[in-house]
Amino acid sequence: MQTPSNIKRRDFLRLTGITSLGFALGFSSSDVEGSPRVLNLSHEPITFELTPYVIIEKSGRITIMNPNPEMGQGTYQSIPSLIAEELELSLDQVIIRQTSGEKQFGRQVSGGSASVRGGYAPLRKIGATAREMLLKAASQQWNVPIDECYAEHGRIIHKPSGKSYFYGELAETASRMEVPENPRLKDPANFNILGKSVPRPDIPLKVSGRAEFGIDVEVPGMVYASVERSPVFGATLISYDDAQTKKVKGVISVVKTERIMGKNHYDSIAVVGDNYWAAFQGRKALKARWNYNGYDKFNTKDYEQSLRELAKTDGLVVVDKGAFDKAYAEAPLKLEALYETPVLSHSTMEPMNCVAHWQQGDIVEVWASSQGPSLLKRELSASLGIRQDNIKPNIYFNGGGFGRRLRSDFASEAALISKQVGKPVKVVWTREDDTQMGPFRPMTFSAMKGALSADGKPLAFQHKVVSPSMAATTSANYDKSKPDRSMVEGISDQKYEFPNMKNSYVFAEMHIPMAAWRSVTSSTLAFAHECFIDEMAAKAGKDPMAFRLGMLTADSDTKRLLTKLKEVSGWDKPLPKGKGRGVAQYEFFAGLAGHVVEVSHQANGAIKIEKIYAVIDLGTVVNPDTVKAQMEGAVVMALTAAIKDGIIFQNGKSVQTNFNNNRMLRINEMPPVEVHILAEGGPTIKGVGEPGLPPFAPALCNAIYAATGKRIRRLPFDINKV
Repeated sequence: MQTPSNIKRRDFLRLTGITSLGFALGFSSSDVEGSPRVLNLSHEPITFELTPYVIIEKSGRITIMNPNPEMGQGTYQSIPSLIAEELELSLDQVIIRQTSGEKQFGRQVSGGSASVRGGYAPLRKIGATAREMLLKAASQQWNVPIDECYAEHGRIIHKPSGKSYFYGELAETASRMEVPENPRLKDPANFNILGKSVPRPDIPLKVSGRAEFGIDVEVPGMVYASVERSPVFGATLISYDDAQTKKVKGVISVVKTERIMGKNHYDSIAVVGDNYWAAFQGRKALKARWNYNGYDKFNTKDYEQSLRELAKTDGLVVVDKGAFDKAYAEAPLKLEALYETPVLSHSTMEPMNCVAHWQQGDIVEVWASSQGPSLLKRELSASLGIRQDNIKPNIYFNGGGFGRRLRSDFASEAALISKQVGKPVKVVWTREDDTQMGPFRPMTFSAMKGALSADGKPLAFQHKVVSPSMAATTSANYDKSKPDRSMVEGISDQKYEFPNMKNSYVFAEMHIPMAAWRSVTSSTLAFAHECFIDEMAAKAGKDPMAFRLGMLTADSDTKRLLTKLKEVSGWDKPLPKGKGRGVAQYEFFAGLAGHVVEVSHQANGAIKIEKIYAVIDLGTVVNPDTVKAQMEGAVVMALTAAIKDGIIFQNGKSVQTNFNNNRMLRINEMPPVEVHILAEGGPTIKGVGEPGLPPFAPALCNAIYAATGKRIRRLPFDINKV
C-alpha cells in the first residue's frame, strides 16, 4: 500500500483530483488566528500534506480548504465562505476539502464556538489577497490600469471593454505576482454571502446519502472489531474465555488490548471478524472475568452526598471583590441555595468509530469522525508513543460531536488492535458502549449566597462550584492546589454590578473520565447562577427582568441583550393565572445569549412550554439561518438535559444503557422557538454553537416558579409532575 509519506507530485495530483496546479495561497504562520502573512505557494514543492487554503487550477477548478470539521454546526459553509466572499465566488463554484491535521494548517478544531471567531479576519484576508493578485494579472495581460478591472463571479472583467478572464485563465500569471501586504477587504455593505442565509452545501450531501461519515469508511483489506470493556471504570482484566467466541462464523481472532484516556489505561478485549456482525456476535459469546478493585462500590447517591458535604468547605477562591464576608454578615436580607446537576452522556447520533491501519515503520493512518484532527494527532502520539508526523488522519463529517469527539481514545484503541492483527481495523462502538463508557459531563453542584439591603438592593453575591475536574480525571499532572478555571467558567464574568463578590471552587475526586460537553461547564453553572439571581429578585420583591437591568447601569452587550429580550417577549404584558415567564442570560468564553421562556401550568400538574424567545449577540453574523438552527439545537439539548435522564451509577456501572433509559427529546415535545440575532458589527465576533444552551434551563425553571411558586434547584426534573 502506498503511504502518504511517499506520494510523489504526479500521484498527489491524481489522488486529490487536481488537474493542473496554477495558483495557491497559504499562510506563513502555523496558526491562522491573528494576522499571519499570506504566502504564495504556487511554486513550492507539493506533498500529500496540502498546504494552501485556496487553489486555483489552470483548468478553472477552485478548491478551498476547511480546517474546522463539520459536525452539523455549519463550518462546511461558513469557513469557505470567508474566502469565497472576498474572492467574489459563490460556493457552488468551488470544491471544499476538509483538512486532516496537517501541521501547516495549524490548530484544526471545531470546539469552543471558535471556528468563525478564529478564522474571520485571516481567511477573509487570504481571499482578498487572491483577488488582488488576479486583478493585477489581468491588468498586465490586457495592459490596462488595474482600477479599470473588477472581480465578479469567478471572472476578472475589464469595465470599459467588457472583456473578461476566468480565474483559471489567470492562474499561472497570478502565481508570479507579488503578494500584497495589506489587501483591501470588501465593505460589508457589498457582501454577497456573509450575513446572508445562504444554502449550506453539506445539506444536499447528507439528505441524499452522499455525505461520508467516519462510520461509512471502508478500506481495502479491512477487518472489523467489537471491543469488550469492563462496565466498571478502574477494573482490571483477570482472564477471558473465548472458546465460544471462536466458534462464531467469521470471527478471525481475539486479542487483549486497552483503551487509553490520558493517565487511564483500561483493559479491554477485541473480537476481530471479517464482518461487523461476526465480531459483535463473537463479543457477546465472550466470557470475561474482571477485578473491580473496589470501584464496584461507587454509586451516584453516595457521591452526591459527598458533594453536599464538600459544599460546606471554603474551597479555593477564584474572585474576591470588595468585602463579601463582612457585607453578607451585616446584610439585613440574605439567602442561600444549593443547585445540583447530574452526570450526562454526549449521545452523539453517530456512535464512536474509527478505521486504523498500523503500518511498517510505525506509520498509523486513521479514518475517523473527529472534531479536532490536530488534537487527534497529538493525543494519538502520546497514547501510542509514536511521532506526530507518523500519524496520518483522514477526517470525515461528524455525526454530532458536542465535545466527545475532541477526545481520541476510540482512535488509539483501533490503532492498537490494528498493530496486533497487522491489517486495517474498523472499530464501531455500540449505542450501549457510547452511553456507558464515557467520558461524561461532570456532576456539578453550586452553593449560592446572596445579600440585599433592606430596600432590596444587591449587596453581595457568592457562587461556589463543587465538582470533579475534567482535567483531573485524565491528567496525571493536575494541580489540586489551584482553582480549576475551566470548572468555574463565566461565574465571575457576568456584567451584574455586585459591590461584593466571592466565588470559589471546591475540588471533588472522581475516578470516572470526564470531558467537555456542549458549552462545557457553563451548561451547569448558568442554571445555578441565573436561577439564584431570580431568587434574589424575589427576596427583594422585584420583577426579575427589572432586577437584572437594575444591576446593569453601564452600557454592555448584556444590557442590550436583556433589553431586546424584554422587547420581543412582551415581558411587561400581564399573563393569566397559571402562566409565567422566566428570563436568563449567560456570557462565557463562547459568547452571549439569553432566553425568555413562557410556560403554563396544566390541571394535571404538568408544565407546558408555550414559547421560547431566544436572543444571541454575535457582533457579526456569517449565516443567519445557521445561527437560528444552532439556537434551536441548543434548546433541544438543554431541554433534554433539564427534563430527561442523567447518568446514574450503581455498583460502579452506568444504569443508563441506551435511548430507552437515556431518553432524548422527541420532535413532538419541541416547543416553538423565536430566534433574534444581534449582529450590528463591531470589533468582537462571538460564537454561535454553544451560547444558546446555558441560559435555557434557568429561564425555564424561573418561568415555572413564576407560574407555580415552586423552585427547581435540581436537574433533571419531571416536567409532567411539578
